Amino acid sequence: MRVAVVTESFLPHVNGVTNSVLRILEYFQSASHQALVIAPFAENMPTTYAGHPVRSTNALALQNVLPVGMPMGLPQKRLEHLIDGFAPDVIHLASPFALGNYAAKIGKKLGIPTLSIYQTDLGGFAKQYGFGGAERSLQKILYRIHAQTDRTLAPSTSACLDLHMADVPDVYLWQRGVNADLFNPSKRNRKLRDQWRNQDQNKLIVGFVGRLSLEKRVGDLAAIANDPNLQLIIVGDGPHRKKLEQQLPKAIFLGFKSGDELAEIYASFDLFIHPGPRETFCQAVQEALASGVPCVVPKTGGPADLVTNGRTGYIVDTHDENELQKIIQHHRERVDRKQMRIAARDSVISRSWNAINQELINHYLELIDDKAVAQRNREGVVA
Repeated sequence: MRVAVVTESFLPHVNGVTNSVLRILEYFQSASHQALVIAPFAENMPTTYAGHPVRSTNALALQNVLPVGMPMGLPQKRLEHLIDGFAPDVIHLASPFALGNYAAKIGKKLGIPTLSIYQTDLGGFAKQYGFGGAERSLQKILYRIHAQTDRTLAPSTSACLDLHMADVPDVYLWQRGVNADLFNPSKRNRKLRDQWRNQDQNKLIVGFVGRLSLEKRVGDLAAIANDPNLQLIIVGDGPHRKKLEQQLPKAIFLGFKSGDELAEIYASFDLFIHPGPRETFCQAVQEALASGVPCVVPKTGGPADLVTNGRTGYIVDTHDENELQKIIQHHRERVDRKQMRIAARDSVISRSWNAINQELINHYLELIDDKAVAQRNREGVVA
């Protein structure tokens, strides 16, 4: 199979969109599928990944405007030449906006089926960053882009519902995989835990992993950061870090981590918390669960799909200080915390990237078959 992957974000920018694209490219390589990656130009952008060529288009640097901190791809004729020259069986649009919108139109022109991945709540980001007036307009644009593709995959039931309510047709649930070998309770590190607790064995270790930007609402954790019986660990980097270090002086900031080091950190938490209410999925929650760590997540957004309240974590109003403090205290007093850790891992262990990406291939095949049937029908009418 030949797949043109048009993505609004790619390396060296690391975020949820990029990570999802990297996993599918690795799977394509292992399954002998061919891909062409097309992304906005960025300094130090690779020319290949997992054996697949990477091509760039013009981009507008909007790091201070876009909350995800990446350039915005600009439509240009080169995109059509790249797609037409590659002759893909299907066009995969990763979190489409300006670049993906143009690629969807090219797909229609060339008769190539298009599949779009809904991953970024741009309207929610706009509101969080003080552009409340643009929230509705951005979401309408985003829904219109997805409505013109042949199929949209969304990562959570809440995201699917939003798209259905906006009259986006052909929406399907497609979650994300997790590397359960890498993110594993066996990586738990006693020395690391002792270091964080400063030898206070009674301290509960609560962690957050993610980009330190405004929409993640990490500042809401101030409600628990001063608890003397708790040590808050913040993993990640981003434009909001300096302000958060001032807001959360008792928290330990570890910066950006990845690979085995990140896996060891996850497994050494007692509880994971993600306060961002606008997440369409939240891979960090799934990685924490695979590490055997119960999670505290908001009532809104995709993370609520991943947690069974009271069994693998807690679904609460993370913006409510009192509720947050109560749930932390409740977890500290539970006598079945070991059972919760086992249940957390069991809840995601079957979600391998191979299984998830085979679902993606099945969607491609259905779209290709639908396009072929439609073409035969047209030819029959003409005849």
